[in-house]
Amino acid sequence: MQEEQDQESSVRDGIRIRSSTTKGEACEEFRQYMYCIFANFCLAGYNIVSKISLDKGMSRYVLVAYGHAFGTLATALFAFLFERNNNSKLSIAILRNVFFLGLLGPVLGRTLFFAGLEYTSPAFASALGNLIPSITFILAVLCRMEKVDISKRGSQAKILGTIIAFGGATLMTLYKGLTLISFHSQRSHQPTTGSRSVLLDKDSIKGSLMLLVSYISLSAFYILQTITIKMYPAPITLTSLTCLSGAVLSTIMTEILDHKASSWKLSWNITLLAPIYSGIMIFGITVYVQTLVVRKKGPVFMTAFRPLATIIVAIMGLLILGNALYMGSIIGATLIFLGLYATLWGKEKERAEKLFQQTISEEVIEIKEVKQ
Repeated sequence: MQEEQDQESSVRDGIRIRSSTTKGEACEEFRQYMYCIFANFCLAGYNIVSKISLDKGMSRYVLVAYGHAFGTLATALFAFLFERNNNSKLSIAILRNVFFLGLLGPVLGRTLFFAGLEYTSPAFASALGNLIPSITFILAVLCRMEKVDISKRGSQAKILGTIIAFGGATLMTLYKGLTLISFHSQRSHQPTTGSRSVLLDKDSIKGSLMLLVSYISLSAFYILQTITIKMYPAPITLTSLTCLSGAVLSTIMTEILDHKASSWKLSWNITLLAPIYSGIMIFGITVYVQTLVVRKKGPVFMTAFRPLATIIVAIMGLLILGNALYMGSIIGATLIFLGLYATLWGKEKERAEKLFQQTISEEVIEIKEVKQ
């Protein structure tokens, strides 16, 4: 009799432990969502500030170099305060990854992003940026970080979402369409029947292709970041090393491509605000927050919240920059959104199925232990 009571007590204790664990997991899940929302608010401001500074004549190369220099200083301070007791060792493999993180992120990703932004608008660049989850998913499959089982609905949704998203990106790249929303009457009454107004011009297509290459590079950056954080589990220090690598590589790039010494001059205006904002808020804090999310949830989940930044950028672009919204951009962005959330739904479906199978297995094991 006493033995049966002990068994029942152990079962109740196990249930209570599982309940508290579930609450802790729910809090951790909520924290990851809040991290992603915060990061996208920061990214929205980054698009607007960068566009204004570039229009004022600031060199895209100098903006990248200064931004990562400020990011290095900010994250180095945080690393000293919070990770001074870090026992992780820097191996040759980790340093190699840090070098390529600096190459993929700052040199290719950010520089090409600024180049594409000069030919397009912040809202367009942000909308096209929603391709990153689909590109990240493809790279994750190629790197065997994501599994694809065609017979399961989760994998089918991710594949279909990727196809729809790329279709929307193609439409945005080639088709302009009618002006739907504009606060500038002179722009909203421009004729739109000619082929020049319906199709994007050569500069816009060139900018779109630069943005596309930029997002491919950033997707590869997120994949490599996921691999590296497992090898070196000190996110602030890793972020600081990445910023340092980016600052050094982008400075070398600037010396090669921009020979004017005057390009390095900063004034008390947007040319000073832009690198400080990008360095501290984006390359420092936002990249660190993204690193936390990537470590817990993976790269596909982290990039799935980008539509929030697109909506914020579109509103800010209308109010601050006076950008117009065209039919092609809105239809294409809508398709990208649908593809994005199909990918996210598929990933969550797979996660729920995996969690359900783990729960069933644990309960079966507990029942067997009680019977014994």
